Amino acid sequence: MNKKEKLTKLEKSWILYDVGNSAYTMIACSLIPIWFKALAIGNGPGQITGDQATAYWALGTSLITIIVAILGPALGAFTDHKDRKKLFFSTVLAIGVIGCILNGLVSGWFVFLVIYIISKIAYSVSQTFYDSMLPDITTEERMDAVSSYGFAWGYIGSCAPFLVALISYVLGPDMVGILPGRVSKVIGFTVTALWWFAVTVPLLKNYKQIHYVEAEKGVVLAVFKRIGRTIKHICVTDHKVMFFLIAFFLYIDGVGTIIDNCINVGTDLGLNTVGQVITLLATQVVAFAFSLLFAKLSARYRTVTLIEICIIGYFFVCLYALTLHSLLGFGILAFGIGMFQGSIQSLSRSYFAKIIPADNSGEYFGLYDIFCKGASFLGSFVLGAVKLAGETVNVAVASLAVFFALGLIFMILADRTPSVRA
Repeated sequence: MNKKEKLTKLEKSWILYDVGNSAYTMIACSLIPIWFKALAIGNGPGQITGDQATAYWALGTSLITIIVAILGPALGAFTDHKDRKKLFFSTVLAIGVIGCILNGLVSGWFVFLVIYIISKIAYSVSQTFYDSMLPDITTEERMDAVSSYGFAWGYIGSCAPFLVALISYVLGPDMVGILPGRVSKVIGFTVTALWWFAVTVPLLKNYKQIHYVEAEKGVVLAVFKRIGRTIKHICVTDHKVMFFLIAFFLYIDGVGTIIDNCINVGTDLGLNTVGQVITLLATQVVAFAFSLLFAKLSARYRTVTLIEICIIGYFFVCLYALTLHSLLGFGILAFGIGMFQGSIQSLSRSYFAKIIPADNSGEYFGLYDIFCKGASFLGSFVLGAVKLAGETVNVAVASLAVFFALGLIFMILADRTPSVRA
């Protein structure tokens, strides 16, 4: 955007929510599993083995995915009714923030896991509502740039509270031992929750729902009927949306798998854990810079072209994994991921917002969110299968290239298919 196209107050307010929820994303992907295992593993009353802790954690995360997949489209459709979006968004935000604080206070691993599941579901559903606000807060011409700025500032903004949480963990009993474990955990969760809420206040104050559908009688039944009609419409008539969702599922599955398994890959290669964490933190800065770059490029190039560049970039990142053997190589891999990570997600979000009816954005983004939040399950299966077949982790990561190759094919099909607005 040039000086004449500065971000509006409402656009800035919307972007700030990415800054807030990204802090929770960072702690959920790194420290929360560590704190969970610290509570769960042991020989005391009610404690469990390491294998059991890993299994319960995996079951919990799977449950989150299933519940969000069920709730997303239905709640998204409810928010398409007049003046519902802010109400639903505020409600799940409150549940997520309060849950985050409570996670720092509890001492039992089972209660910790239950609270985490509830707060992570609230966080995920809030993302559906947030994404569906995009048509309300900006114009179609500015969606690519605004969406990219959201991811960019989300990456860099999440570093501040995460550093506080990380320092509190380092000072805790597992490392330096200055802070008691309970205090370390309380600081990490509370700072994250307060940051998440504080930077969301401008959006709560300034957002107003513009696009909506009129509520029907028998609203619950009507919502599910509308979802059924929408799915049928996409499959039978709106092939542009259908091809894009297939493409998105394929390439975002690859993206999600790489993100979720970065530490596991480094561990399999015997790399230094602290070095890996520092490298991944530096990746946030890379993702910030390249998301801003793609925001600028979106003013000159088609959204589809930029998405295809990101897909191709990830394809070669996967192949590069065949050469990965050192922490330096891991850093180069992380840099490549950072180049495209934010942009492929932000541009996918804005592209989808452009090809769907604005009045039904909540419902459509509920469907979109199924593919997004469910991402990485198929890729993780492929990683596991390749490893069990006796291949190296390098080959396992390289095998993910097929997801990006197929995703590119369906993205081209989506681009060549005429748009149909419901």
